[in-house]
Amino acid sequence: MKKTILLALAALLSLTCAAKMRYTVELDTVGRYLNVHLLYTASEPGQQHVELQMPVWAPGYYDIINYPKYLTDFSATRTDGTPLPWQKFRRSTWIVDMGGADTIVVTYRTYANKMDVADSRIRPEGAFIAPNGTFMYENGHKLEPVEVSYNVPANWKHVSSGLRPVAGTTSSFIVPDFDILYDSPLLMGNHFVDKFQHKGHEYEFAFDPGDDYEGSTFKKDFLAMVDACTDIMKEVPYDNYCLINMQGIGGGLEHLNSQADYSSGTFTAPDRADYIRLLDFIAHEYFHLYNVKRIRPIELGPFDYSQEAFTPLLWFSEGFTSYYSALLLRRGGIISAEELLGIYSNYISAIETHEGQRHMSLRQSSYDIWLDFMGDNANYRKVAISYYNKGAYMGLLFDAKIRCVTNGERSLDDFMRLLYQRYYQQLQRGFTEEEFWQALHEVMGTTTEAADATILLRRICDTTDPIDYDALLSPVAISLNHDNWALTLDQKAPKKAIKLRKALLGE
Repeated sequence: MKKTILLALAALLSLTCAAKMRYTVELDTVGRYLNVHLLYTASEPGQQHVELQMPVWAPGYYDIINYPKYLTDFSATRTDGTPLPWQKFRRSTWIVDMGGADTIVVTYRTYANKMDVADSRIRPEGAFIAPNGTFMYENGHKLEPVEVSYNVPANWKHVSSGLRPVAGTTSSFIVPDFDILYDSPLLMGNHFVDKFQHKGHEYEFAFDPGDDYEGSTFKKDFLAMVDACTDIMKEVPYDNYCLINMQGIGGGLEHLNSQADYSSGTFTAPDRADYIRLLDFIAHEYFHLYNVKRIRPIELGPFDYSQEAFTPLLWFSEGFTSYYSALLLRRGGIISAEELLGIYSNYISAIETHEGQRHMSLRQSSYDIWLDFMGDNANYRKVAISYYNKGAYMGLLFDAKIRCVTNGERSLDDFMRLLYQRYYQQLQRGFTEEEFWQALHEVMGTTTEAADATILLRRICDTTDPIDYDALLSPVAISLNHDNWALTLDQKAPKKAIKLRKALLGE
C-alpha cells in the first residue's frame, strides 16, 4: 500500500499547476473501485487541520445519494508515509490533523458499480466516472483550482468529457474549481467516438455502444435541434460539447457543456415513435444547458453539496425544458405539428387521468421531489404529480397566453431570453420566485390583461384548481378532447387564432 501511495505521489508532483488539491485516480477493474490519492497543501502557514468533504448529491439529480456510503479505507499520511490522525464528522466530512506538515497525502477507495448517471461504474472494458462521488473538496475552499489525473488502462483508447485535458495528455485535467469538476463526468474505454465541428464549435459523441450510429440520421437530427435551440437563445454557451450515451435502463443528467445518458433507445429504431422519444430525451438534456445550468432559480447555485437545494421552481426548470425539447424537434423539421401535439397530449393525460392532481400543486411538487425522487411510492399517483409532465404542458399554456396577450408580438421565447440575458449574462445569478413572475408580467406588457394573465398562470401553478384548457388553448386554435386528453389542430378557428397557432407550432 505504501508503494502505491508513493507512486501516486510521484505522478501528482509531475504536474505543473500550483493547485493545493492534486488528485490521481487508479481504476481497479477487477474489484470495481476507484483508488483515489490526494496531495494536499495547506491553505495557510501553521494550519492545524483540514476538513475534507464528500458531496451527498449531484446537481440536476434531486435526491440525496449519500456518496460517502461508497467510501472505504480512508487514510492520511505525511509525504514520507508517516500516518496522521483523523476523524469522521457527521455523514460527509473527514477532519485530518496536519501534524505540523505543510503537505499531506490522503487516500481512500470508492466503490463504482452502479448503472446510473449520477454514479460511477467500472467494467473491464471501460468506466463512467461521476466526479461528485469521487473527489472531496476542502470546506470553504471549493471555488479554487484542482488537478486531476487518471491512470487509464493501456488498452483503453478514449477518454471523453466536456473537460479539455492538459496539453500532451489525454487523462490529466486542471479545473478552475470543484463546481466545474463535479459538473464534468467522463467516459473511458473503447467506446465509439465521433469528433466534429459545427458552426465554430467542437463536438464529441461518445457512445457505448455505437454500433448503429453510422448510417443513421442522428447527427443530422441532433444538429438540427442544436440550430433550432440557438435560434431561440441567440447564443451557444460553450466552445466544446460532449454527448455521452450509454446503453442502459434510462436516465440522463445535464452539465455545463456535456450530457451523460443511459438510454434504452437506438439510433436506427425501426419504430419512429421510439426514435422520436430518444431525440426528445437528448434534446431535453441539451436545453438544460440554458434552462437550469444558466437560467436558474436562485437556490440552484452556488451549491451546498452537503444538503438539499430546495426551490419552488423546479417545475419551470424541468417542465419547461420538456416543453422545449419537443418544440426543438419541431422547429428543427424533425417532427410534424401533429406529432408535437401528440407529445404534449401525453403530458396532459399523465396528469389528468390520476388523482394526484387534486392533492399536489406544481409548486409543492418542486419541494417534495426530494422526498420521493423517482415517484416509486405505492400511492404516488394518488397523492402526487410529476412536474415533468404538468410543467411541460404549462409551457404550452404560458406560450399560448403570452402570444394572445401580446397579439403575437411576443412568445415564451422572449421570456426565456429575458431571464437568460438579465440574470445569467448581466447579473450573473439566479432569480427569485417573485422576480420570475415579475419577468413574465414584463414580457406580456403593462396592460390590465397582462396583469390578469400573470395572476391566472400563477394560480394554476400554485394551487390544485382545475385548469380551463379550452379558454387557454382555443385562442391559438388548439382543441382538447376531454375524453382522451388529445390535442388537435382546430382548422375552423378564426384566422387570428390560426395565425397564432402556426407561429406557435411552426406550421
